[in-house]
Amino acid sequence: MTTDASPLDLLPFELVPAQREAIEAAYATPPRAYHNIGHVLEVLRHYRSVAEHGPGWRQPVETALAVLYHDAIYEAGRKDNETRSAEMAVAQVGRWMPEAGVDVRRVMDLIELTARHGSFSPGNVDSETALFLDCDMAILGAEPVVFDAYDRGIAAEYRGHVPGWLFKLNRRRFLKALLGRERIYLSDFFHERFDAQARRNLRRAVTEKR
Repeated sequence: MTTDASPLDLLPFELVPAQREAIEAAYATPPRAYHNIGHVLEVLRHYRSVAEHGPGWRQPVETALAVLYHDAIYEAGRKDNETRSAEMAVAQVGRWMPEAGVDVRRVMDLIELTARHGSFSPGNVDSETALFLDCDMAILGAEPVVFDAYDRGIAAEYRGHVPGWLFKLNRRRFLKALLGRERIYLSDFFHERFDAQARRNLRRAVTEKR
């Protein structure tokens, strides 16, 4: 990952400076070890990969906005992060993109579905939603050093919010559940590219968390 590139430069539309600043400020508050603007950059890169090398997007603007805002509000341990992020997206699109014809209901739905990662199977969601959710989960199939940094980042974000023993228990349970699924990724595009590496990463992580 380059440190001088902005994820916002990868969007299929231009943001006005005030909206750009508001988004960057959101992802810096509170300080985050993983769910920061760098995470958005990586998800947007996968979004672009789907657009350029995969099946593409039927609603590219709505999906890109969902990527952009999906973790805009993130406080470890809270159960309403996705709902609040979706509400922020609607408010900011209404304020700064009123003439863009954005389907804000679709943006909200996509963001709110990220609260249920790991609970879907292929066919439970439409193909575009599957690709969007897989973009967010592509980190599982990253190179080991990148996956390990992600895993440490999640632990750091929960430190001080959840007792360490409880975090380890729940985290291992979540990773084991993903590993036990017939399909980690909902779309063929991501399944073919990342399933094997994701399983290697998850097996190692689960073993180390005993």
